[in-house]
Amino acid sequence: MTLTEAHGRAKATSKRAGRRWTGWVAVAVWAAGIAAAFAVGWYLRRAGLATEDPLPPLHARARGWPPTWRLLPAAAVAALAVAALPALAARLPWRALPPAAWAASAAWTVALAASDGWDALARPLDAPTEYPAGLAQLRPDPSAWLRTFTERLGGYTTHVRGHPPLPMLVLWALEKAGLGGTGWAAALIVAAGTSAAAAIAVTVRCLAGERAARAAVPFLALAPLAVWIATAMDAFFLAVGAWGTALLALAARGAGNRALVPAAAGGLLLGCLPYLSYGLLPLFAVPLAVVVLGRPRLRVLAAAGVALAVVPAAFTLLGFWWPDGVRATLDTYLVSRGSAQRSYAYFLFANLAVLGLLTGPAVAHALPRTLAELCRGTLWRGVLGRGARARAAAPAAAVAALAGAALLGVLVLDASGVTRGEVERIWVPFAAWLTAAAVDRSRVRAWLAAQAVTALAVQALVLSPW
Repeated sequence: MTLTEAHGRAKATSKRAGRRWTGWVAVAVWAAGIAAAFAVGWYLRRAGLATEDPLPPLHARARGWPPTWRLLPAAAVAALAVAALPALAARLPWRALPPAAWAASAAWTVALAASDGWDALARPLDAPTEYPAGLAQLRPDPSAWLRTFTERLGGYTTHVRGHPPLPMLVLWALEKAGLGGTGWAAALIVAAGTSAAAAIAVTVRCLAGERAARAAVPFLALAPLAVWIATAMDAFFLAVGAWGTALLALAARGAGNRALVPAAAGGLLLGCLPYLSYGLLPLFAVPLAVVVLGRPRLRVLAAAGVALAVVPAAFTLLGFWWPDGVRATLDTYLVSRGSAQRSYAYFLFANLAVLGLLTGPAVAHALPRTLAELCRGTLWRGVLGRGARARAAAPAAAVAALAGAALLGVLVLDASGVTRGEVERIWVPFAAWLTAAAVDRSRVRAWLAAQAVTALAVQALVLSPW
């Protein structure tokens, strides 16, 4: 070995050691930040300054101790997933891997929720503040309901007031199809939300290659955010955004006229996002990253763009003007005694601690590496560059870009001040993309176990309305 080669190896070893050290610092900051958010929240509540939430920063209350035996099946599912998922992700044919990721995510989500009894899957939707409680006002005349949605907003349930009309129309369509009731609505939400693991894996494969996608699958399937997928409507929003982005990534990778179909389908789904939740607008950073990374042909972009305008055009023609909806919702938000009265300064910080709970310690450990990929310009040199050296850098840069885009969306929404609390459900469509970056091939099972333990601890200690 020459002196130059020895120096190069020593430098590489030192660099890897430095990355590991920064990763552990990030995990320490993750844990301290979560602890500080709960400690400050406890103090504010005791001082009478944060009285709406029993357990700030979560919109939840603490459970009694010790945990019930019903959590054992979820622990068993977690142990099986930790043992089997890395091997399955490495060995299954690709065509079988996304369905396997979906099935594993669904099993994990249902096992966690069922620790409160099987009725816990649908129970959150039975609350008088939720969407199904407003269906009685929609049923007589959906067309008139949509035309007058903004004017009559103050008379609707809490979640209907806080969102555009599309979630209600989805539930109404489900009911018209003969699948009425909160049980079917919960099944739709859980099935859709857990399918995002497959959609994100497909996106990562299109942009970063199959090896990166296979490495991400176990973390996508066993994410701590599963605690809030059953049953919050935001899990359905996650699925719409994830599959719209995945179809756009497939179109960017495709050739000829065959790419136009997934482009149009992806654009149609992405066009639904602003009509599902006003807070999903920053999520467009993720499909924008796909466009930058995938560099689709002009006609693919045109097909996606035309399809993207279909849902906004349809709602406008049917009488719902989106800017009026934003304004009316903001007005009801400001005059309510709810989240608008919460402390902006506290939740500006605490919301990010909640994001840490959803994503888990594995994402915290990977965050310095992800940010380094973005900050040192690997994205532009690797993904947009040319040559073998550039292509070698592309996978890590592509995954970092997807996670970074989702994180940017979170930061924009957090800084806006309209998400003061209750973000454990609001962050779900964003947090899932961050889990794709939680890859450490040398200690996969250890980090998967840490992710599972985080989710089990939250489920054991916290009773959430979702």
